[in-house]
Amino acid sequence: MALFCTINLLGQSYFKDIGYVRNPDYGIWESINGIWWAFKAALLEELIFRGALLYLLIKRLGVNWACIISASAFGIYHWFSYQMFGSGLIPMAYVFLLTGAGGWMFAYAFAKTKSLYTPLGLHFGWIVISIVVFSAGPLGNSLFVPDGEGVDLGGWEQLSFFILQTLVVPGIVTWYLIKNTRKTKLEFPNPPE
Repeated sequence: MALFCTINLLGQSYFKDIGYVRNPDYGIWESINGIWWAFKAALLEELIFRGALLYLLIKRLGVNWACIISASAFGIYHWFSYQMFGSGLIPMAYVFLLTGAGGWMFAYAFAKTKSLYTPLGLHFGWIVISIVVFSAGPLGNSLFVPDGEGVDLGGWEQLSFFILQTLVVPGIVTWYLIKNTRKTKLEFPNPPE
C-alpha cells in the first residue's frame, strides 16, 4: 500500500507540475509522532469497522454483503472525519467512493485472512505515506512538502487517479487475496451470547 500511495501522490504531483522538497523543520521526533498518530488512526478505524462491525456482519449476512456494508459505513464515516457536510453532493460522493473503495479492500482483507493484521497493514501503509511522508492530511507539513501550488488536475488526469484509487488498487489487492489465501469456507466462530 505504501508503494501504491507513493505512485498515486507522485503521479498527481507530476500532472500538477509540482515537486516535493524536504521540510527542514521536520525531524526524527516529529516523524515518530506522525507515525504513531497514523498507526493509532488506522488501528482505531480497523477495530471499529473491521474488528467489531464486520465480524458481526459476516456471521449474519455473509462475506460479500458484510464487506459492502462495512465499506459503505467507512465511506460515510469519512464525511464526518473530513468535515464534508455543506461541501456539495459531488465532493461528498467523491469522498464516499474513494474511502468506500478502501473500506472494501480492508474489509475483504479481514474476511479472507480472518485477521486484523492485514487490513491494519494495508491501511497504515497508505496513511503513513500520505500523511507523514507527503503532508497530505490533518497533521500539516510533514517530511516532504509541495514546492508550489501547481495546477489543478484536468478531467482525464483526475479521473485516472480516481480510478487508480477506487478500482485498480482495491482490485489488485482483492485479486491477490483471492489467489493467495487458502480456499476454505470462511467460518468465524459464533459470538458469545
